[in-house]
Amino acid sequence: MPLPFLTADRAFDELDDDHADGAALPHEVQDRWRRPYRPGPWRVGAAAVLLLLASYMLFAAMIVAFAGALPGAGVCVAAATAVIAGALRMLRVGAWVSELGVRRIGFFSTTTLPWARVAAVKTVQQPVKWLGMPRTVQGQAVVAVPNAGDTPRPLITDHNADFLGRPEAFDMAADAVEGWAVEYRD
Repeated sequence: MPLPFLTADRAFDELDDDHADGAALPHEVQDRWRRPYRPGPWRVGAAAVLLLLASYMLFAAMIVAFAGALPGAGVCVAAATAVIAGALRMLRVGAWVSELGVRRIGFFSTTTLPWARVAAVKTVQQPVKWLGMPRTVQGQAVVAVPNAGDTPRPLITDHNADFLGRPEAFDMAADAVEGWAVEYRD
């Protein structure tokens, strides 16, 4: 049973002959931030495990509250809330684009670079972090090169939690990010 409302490609499946060239549909809002790729299985799996842990923590808080130790239950609820917030933040990590610029969301920080300050967005071979760990391996990264000669900023890599073991998904995401740069960088 196909569920087209669950796919990111739904809008492209429903194109008629008037929009067959891939142009944006008139009702689509182009100025909102969007991720040009789907979150990878490593990222989704880690978030699912964290949410499962949070459910156990909330169940423990309920047991502690029924036992009569309300301060302990409050600590359990606060810890579960922190775990849930961390899981949701982990799902937001990555490169986001809009007609305003490119945004690199990390776990603890967010950096936005307007298209006017971007000289180029390109795929390069360089050492990249493996799953965000300190260990580096040789891989590919999509980098945004700022106009002012600053250090190029890696947006996505082929060894992060979205693309590890999925080279074709990395190629499609790299093409999408570079396409946004070509369209809005002027």
